Amino acid sequence: MKLNHPTGQAAEDRALAFLLEQGCELVERNWHCPYGEIDLIMRLGDKLLFVEVKFRKTQAFGGAAYSITPNKLAKLQRSAEYYLQINQLNTACRLDAVLLQGTASPQWITNLTG
Repeated sequence: MKLNHPTGQAAEDRALAFLLEQGCELVERNWHCPYGEIDLIMRLGDKLLFVEVKFRKTQAFGGAAYSITPNKLAKLQRSAEYYLQINQLNTACRLDAVLLQGTASPQWITNLTG
């Protein structure tokens, strides 16, 4: 699926390039299901990473990190579980985020659910 907003597309492109530089491999991009969307599904070694990408121009109102609400996290978790179920996968996985703040270097938050 194509993103409708050029800023969102550029942020995802930037996050994807960053993760590829870290040794990840792209599995899916903008994967949709009844529970929501997963921005990036990546493989790192034997783990699947379900990655939420958040971009904010400034730190105002808490910045990119603040925009990952408990509701958003729950949707991401349900979507990841659905992906594993429909693809009949029994593999190690985790929920991550790549936060982009203006032109600063990407911040990779691993294991959002602790």
